[in-house]
Amino acid sequence: MRVLIAGCGWLGTALARALLARGDRVTGIRRDAARAAALSDLGLEPLVLDLAAPGAAQAIPPLDAVVACQSAGQDTPEAYRAAYLSANRTLLEAARLHGARAFVYTGSTGVFGQRDGRDVDEATPPAPSGPTGELLAEAERLVRGAPAALGVPACLVRLSGLYGPGRAGALARVRSGALALGPGDDVAMNFCHLEDAVAFVLAALTRGEPGQAYHGSDAFPAPRREVVTWLAERLGLSPPSSQRPPPAGPNRRILSAWTRERLGVALRYPSFRDGFAPLVAAEAAGKPPGR
Repeated sequence: MRVLIAGCGWLGTALARALLARGDRVTGIRRDAARAAALSDLGLEPLVLDLAAPGAAQAIPPLDAVVACQSAGQDTPEAYRAAYLSANRTLLEAARLHGARAFVYTGSTGVFGQRDGRDVDEATPPAPSGPTGELLAEAERLVRGAPAALGVPACLVRLSGLYGPGRAGALARVRSGALALGPGDDVAMNFCHLEDAVAFVLAALTRGEPGQAYHGSDAFPAPRREVVTWLAERLGLSPPSSQRPPPAGPNRRILSAWTRERLGVALRYPSFRDGFAPLVAAEAAGKPPGR
């Protein structure tokens, strides 16, 4: 297929490699010309484009499928509106113009603002807790409504906290004490390894049902105390502790069993332990975490 990837950053580049490996032709969109040019070295066709700009859809070449994994440049309502509403409108219009047969938006579990530790599955209605969460929920409605409104067979995959090669921030946060035991350490943490995120997205691209929401998350959400204790032990440290109240945030367990069964995804890293163990081993061997 001719696949367009919007947002060829860490996740988008990993998706591109997987698509190229299976024989697809991939165009990658970046706003920055220098970063877009670097995509050529990977075998992608780079396209420099601001998806939020008027008329951007007409600049997009013929395609068979779209993966919308663009991200906001800042944590502000304005940046979220541009990245998740304006950009998705552009991509959906391009998909309509070219008769795309698949469209996958990589959404966020940030649409769930629950704070009581409850289980959240694919059928749970979004419950955003702030302006940016509201915009994420609005973007979901846009994408899920596209099959009826535009004839575009769009679906979405809500991804949990991503980590993996090149992004192992939890290790640094435990080492610095930013991720610590203390007040609120019963809050659930939800993870998805990069390789599994790619598997979820590719499965949705191939087998996703129009208008459906899927969850890209591992099989074992864990309380923060469990994550901190396990990582500290593997790093040879005493678990850090702090009496500072944690920043207000969601507390919910993201479930993905239905998605895994529906899309036929077998997790390579079912829990954070499985995924972080090789990253810790790489660090112990003197390599940059996750590289």
